[in-house]
Amino acid sequence: MYIDGVFSGGGIRGIALIGAIEEIEKRGYQFARLAGASAGAIIAAFTAAGYNSKDIYNFIAEMDLTNLLDERKSFLPFSITKWVALYWTLGLYKGDALEFWLEEILARKGVRTFADLPDQKLRFIASDITNGRLIVIPDDLQKYGLDPQSFSVARAVRMSCSIPYFFEPVRLKVDRETNIIVDGGVLSNFPIWLFEDEHNQRERPIIGIKLSPKTDEIPKNKIENAIQLFKALFETMKDAHDARHIASKQEKDIIFIPSTGVFAIEFDLTDEMKQRLVQQGRECAIKFFNSWRYDRKFKVI
Repeated sequence: MYIDGVFSGGGIRGIALIGAIEEIEKRGYQFARLAGASAGAIIAAFTAAGYNSKDIYNFIAEMDLTNLLDERKSFLPFSITKWVALYWTLGLYKGDALEFWLEEILARKGVRTFADLPDQKLRFIASDITNGRLIVIPDDLQKYGLDPQSFSVARAVRMSCSIPYFFEPVRLKVDRETNIIVDGGVLSNFPIWLFEDEHNQRERPIIGIKLSPKTDEIPKNKIENAIQLFKALFETMKDAHDARHIASKQEKDIIFIPSTGVFAIEFDLTDEMKQRLVQQGRECAIKFFNSWRYDRKFKVI
């Protein structure tokens, strides 16, 4: 029984996706195609490469996630260096450690470029803020003079995970122009629309996993100062586009995992906190499957 899977972004909270995927596996569903943004891109890439939920959890459980935060070396104190780095490099952390980690894990399954995966098996969202447009990877890489098939999957995930101001953006150079690419979640944090044609038809059932409450349950933003204004602006950019595509008929196909109070960039999680996130994803998926049914009108491919 094949389905298409869509995983949302949510920073370190993406660990909760693993618990939901575990429940999907228990019920015998297999992913024909996968899509994701930001943290969802990481989980989608590992799943497409052939790892199961237990494998993915072990990768995360066995490592200190703060090792992914690779600041630039300097003779200046970090408190000063981080602001200098932010001004000139546009991010507090380089993001190289994240890309190397992804590269190493994917290579174990023989996945280095998109040519190592079936066509259209895996797609990510990134944001080109130089040209003000959303990018679907690998589909749109040709616009930058790049061969989609020879492009690194780890590099593509890194592009989708470039949280603004946190990780340095990826710079795509085309001729003499440099294009700044940041987190896909800025423009589409939950790209469920990728698997629907212009008539809103689906080739097979879709199960989405979204790290947020249902649209009508999202609390209003409290805006009383500049910091709260920035947060509200970012949250609106991240979710408003996708909310228009989540009609009532689509909500029934989405596993919603509300925020647990864990911050998106809280990389110093304890083992207990990691397990709690997985358990929350698992519980939300169990609740989802109590009412969801595989639609037999779709052909099994």
